[in-house]
Amino acid sequence: MGYDVVIVGGAIVGSSVAYYLREEGFSGSIALIERDPQFAHAATTLSCASIRQQFSIPENIRLSQFTLALFRRLEEEFGAGADIGFREKGYLILASEEGLPVLKANHAIQAREGADILLEDVDALTRRFSWLSGEGIAAGAYGRSGEGWFDANDMLTLFRRALRQKNVDFVTGEVAGIERTRNKVTALTLASGERLGAGTIVNAAGPNAGAVAAMAGLALPVEPRKRNVFVFEARDRFDDMPLLVDPSGIYVRPEGSVYITGGAEPEDGETAADPADFDPAWPLFEEVIWPVLATRVPAFEAIKPTRAWAGHYDYNTLDQNAVIGPHPEVSNFIFANGFSGHGLQQAPAVGKALAELIVHGGYRSIDCSAFGYARIAEGRPFRELNVI
Repeated sequence: MGYDVVIVGGAIVGSSVAYYLREEGFSGSIALIERDPQFAHAATTLSCASIRQQFSIPENIRLSQFTLALFRRLEEEFGAGADIGFREKGYLILASEEGLPVLKANHAIQAREGADILLEDVDALTRRFSWLSGEGIAAGAYGRSGEGWFDANDMLTLFRRALRQKNVDFVTGEVAGIERTRNKVTALTLASGERLGAGTIVNAAGPNAGAVAAMAGLALPVEPRKRNVFVFEARDRFDDMPLLVDPSGIYVRPEGSVYITGGAEPEDGETAADPADFDPAWPLFEEVIWPVLATRVPAFEAIKPTRAWAGHYDYNTLDQNAVIGPHPEVSNFIFANGFSGHGLQQAPAVGKALAELIVHGGYRSIDCSAFGYARIAEGRPFRELNVI
């Protein structure tokens, strides 16, 4: 069996590509391959499902702004009742005196892109948020609108359900090999032995993307990195709490009647995660996170941890930024990889961009050229500083 487009990875990035291909008028055959059809270990469903405009480069801000616009017209796009529980509560990214120049530089970029981000000194912040301790803080950037969190499963379900009306074949299986003849990929082989011919292959394999690219003989510096999320209860409820990011990298936000927190993994010396390791690392909570929470929010000195989970980032080791678009030599192999923690919020924009590229031969709505593979081949980082 053969397809005009085969997408490897059926979670939010792959589903978005398939969705927008049909929206752009693509009439060819599409296969969406997913090895984990319940998405039990998908980066999509194990993420903290947040959206922000507080990035350090304009291109990332624009990707998230596209998705934000989609959130504001979900029913128009997906029909009456479409809802992902979007809580537009903002991000609050704090900086020490040492980190203040970077915070200010990032804020200037965000302002130029039209993001509604307020930069305030520590006195203004502690007046705005009575629960916040200003210890060791010089300033913070607060997203007054256009930032918050939502339900990842609901978002994925909207796209997957829509695809069922768009003549897309859902294929359950794991890609075991990719056939390539000189500068063209021609087919995929699944672990079951089934062979699928392919006019174009889109790599949307998340944390497994580096391994998928290697099957085509292509180098992609993307690997799984384990990230832990912890849930805790507290006596006090702070309904005005945004997603708070401490200068240490520890974050916390409300989730209904509880709170979730993470960001304790040390990146220095970190290596690829065992693809089968989804066990939470509880010592990170006890030894690293809790002391930071108790300092930043004094009411969190007395909290009760309840549960935890671990997921995998599709981590780009070169620059923690996405790789989007065709390989310069193997032009029918297209990357949608390496989002390093912000793939869920950027997936619709990337799906739209790649659909335009495939259907029209170039980007129209969103120019993703800056994320192209050429920088990978050259070892030239396009670095995003605000990786959370």
